[in-house]
Amino acid sequence: MLRTVFQPARRAFIGLVSILALGLAAPAAAEPALWVIKDQDSTIYLFGTIHVLKPATQWRSPRIDQALKASDDLVIEVLGADDPAVMQPLVMQYGLDRATPLSQKLSPKDLKRAQGLAQAAGMPPQAMEVMRPWLASISLAMLPVIKAGYDPRSGVEQVVSAEMKAAGKPASSLETAEQQIRFFADMPTKTEVEMLRATLDDAEAGPAKIDSMVAAWAAGDVKALEDQFITEMKTNYAEVYGVLLTDRNRDWATQLKTKLAGSGVSFVAVGAGHLVGADSLQAQLATLGVQTERVN
Repeated sequence: MLRTVFQPARRAFIGLVSILALGLAAPAAAEPALWVIKDQDSTIYLFGTIHVLKPATQWRSPRIDQALKASDDLVIEVLGADDPAVMQPLVMQYGLDRATPLSQKLSPKDLKRAQGLAQAAGMPPQAMEVMRPWLASISLAMLPVIKAGYDPRSGVEQVVSAEMKAAGKPASSLETAEQQIRFFADMPTKTEVEMLRATLDDAEAGPAKIDSMVAAWAAGDVKALEDQFITEMKTNYAEVYGVLLTDRNRDWATQLKTKLAGSGVSFVAVGAGHLVGADSLQAQLATLGVQTERVN
């Protein structure tokens, strides 16, 4: 489910959900999964997030709260993703193509599906014509999600960032806003169209699919998340999977190994899709000799 993977640009538009990790039994307690990496003087918690949630979704637990309280700082994917002043200029620079309209890049079938989804969500179909396929994908991905009752303001990053800020704890990011936008903008057109097609497939599956994924995430059901998300995306949209997950996880693992060489306690919150499967952040850390342990 592509709309659940990545969060670069929303609030100007927004990102996507997420998942967890490979080969571990679901915990007895129903709570989202939490991992930790340690050395003699450093502790780094890894928490997979959902970027948009229904306000009533329950995900807090004593172990998650304790990890947040013990942490000296917060690390998220990107700072400023919810700030239009940061995101809008980047969207204008990298997300629009006034020379070649979107309708010329899509098959008649996919164009019809995209226009139908836009119209059903109250977005004028003609507004997409100047969008590059990746921007149309993100924009269309969020429309049915928000219509189904999901709220970016209830997303994990929003809640955790506010709490850490109120506690006077600093925040940093693994990527800049421009880096995240460029992951999309630097894709070949073929891969962008593949990404949009994945979004259209998700939309046709309806809100029941994201409801099921969020329920699995909240319960820490790692196997269900991998089955629903990673297997499908890796099989059907391999190029998008490589760009948005594998390559970024490899880079993040290097950053976290460097951070581990310091000292203190940190809480790292990233889209849960990065913590699932054979190419997960944990797997990439393992290739660098850093072992990850599940806490709950």
